[in-house]
Amino acid sequence: MEYRPLGATGIRVSIIGFGSWGIGGLTPGPTSYGETDDAVSRRAISQALYEGINFFDTSSVYGDGHSESLLGEAFAGQRDRVVIATKGGIQPAYAGYDFTAQALRTSLEGSLRRLRTDYLDVFQLHNASAAVVQSLSHLGEVLTRFKEEGKVRAFGFSTPTPEDAVALVDFPGTASLQVNWNMLDWRAQESGLFDRAAAKGIGIIARTPLAFGFLTGQFTAGTVFDSSDHRSRWSAEKIAAWTDATDDLFLALGTGQSSADNAATALRFCVSFDSVATVIPGMITPDEVHANAAASRKGPLTADEIRCVNAVYRKHGVRLRA
Repeated sequence: MEYRPLGATGIRVSIIGFGSWGIGGLTPGPTSYGETDDAVSRRAISQALYEGINFFDTSSVYGDGHSESLLGEAFAGQRDRVVIATKGGIQPAYAGYDFTAQALRTSLEGSLRRLRTDYLDVFQLHNASAAVVQSLSHLGEVLTRFKEEGKVRAFGFSTPTPEDAVALVDFPGTASLQVNWNMLDWRAQESGLFDRAAAKGIGIIARTPLAFGFLTGQFTAGTVFDSSDHRSRWSAEKIAAWTDATDDLFLALGTGQSSADNAATALRFCVSFDSVATVIPGMITPDEVHANAAASRKGPLTADEIRCVNAVYRKHGVRLRA
């Protein structure tokens, strides 16, 4: 496994991280990836540690804390082996946002308790837009206090859009920015975020590397998601746009042989860019963990392959964003 610095934090992270939304399990409404088996989730976490994955990204709202609890259980006695990033600001059961000082304190303390640790490596505001962050005059003081207390090593933002991340590059003390980045979403680079973050010593955490699973190639335009799945909120037009673009992409690359091959190509693309410290595909099973870790050993895509990916993105970009 390759490791990269998370910006200027002094923290080194595996280039393939463990996205922990899925292992949180079922939550009310279309807000998760559905039911999971905790025994399988535990094996997946153990497999990640075996593969050399040390970066685990979670949130207080994933399974209303269940994702954090599973990680805390798994890391008992080996906290020094892992880098834990969690998030706060979304209320239980996805009942709105609360970034007040008291709410963030409550979220932080709850995460520490569930994760069975006395500190977090990275604390992120969850889905915080630049406009909201910039309206919170207390925020810098609150996050700095968390660091001074030793409860947080670094803080950052998981933003709704890369453009929000660009607007937060100059927020004092920002250590990391988590944004969408995949073969069919180049906004993080196009917005200038990669260059600006690098200049500021801010680490980039790339989420949605598989575009919510679409870049595995296993979905069709007629796919219907279960009502508990957050993708069930997608329109038929959006599902068709992403499946069409995915088919075009792997046809152009000549690599659309299996969902595992497609996923490996998608992950290799993300880490082909040095600005990305780590990429966090969602993982639920040990087999998914093994396949994702194996992708990291295949190296980056070639310059020609990256140009091919960009051409397909430009062909479909407007429709994908609609």
